[in-house]
Amino acid sequence: MTPDALIGLLAGPDRLRVVAALVLGARNVTEITEATRLDNRVVDRALRRLRTAGLVEAYGEVLVLREEVFTHLARVERPKEDPFLRDGRLLKLPAQRGRRREVLERVCVVFEPGRRYSEREVTDELRRCCEGGEVDHVTVRRYLVDEGLLDRADGHYWRSGGPVEVD
Repeated sequence: MTPDALIGLLAGPDRLRVVAALVLGARNVTEITEATRLDNRVVDRALRRLRTAGLVEAYGEVLVLREEVFTHLARVERPKEDPFLRDGRLLKLPAQRGRRREVLERVCVVFEPGRRYSEREVTDELRRCCEGGEVDHVTVRRYLVDEGLLDRADGHYWRSGGPVEVD
């Protein structure tokens, strides 16, 4: 299980209440139902999901929350947050040219190789990429052209560099 999977599992309010009841000492369906004031069917459905995910184990009628899952997931190394890109949005550009080139290569993938774009289309796409960030779309377009990731002629642009996915 991943940290995100655990969060998703506990995002259901009924499942969260069942887990809370187990943490507070409930050990069977009757005790969980009483502690949560949920309908028996709702508790059964929540327990089924929690058991399938490996968060709860049953030993006969006794239900046990596998607390070691939380301990393990707390130690899982999470990817470091990118200070330049988040959710497809360009937050800022690095000053160092090599690192800036890496970031620009990740930005240029919004343009499909082999397709020509009008200046308006490039502007619209880069505005979306730069929305909420510290850098403007004009600067990004200039850097993309300077780095050979976009080419321009006769008012049209096309992607001329950067990574290409191969199926």
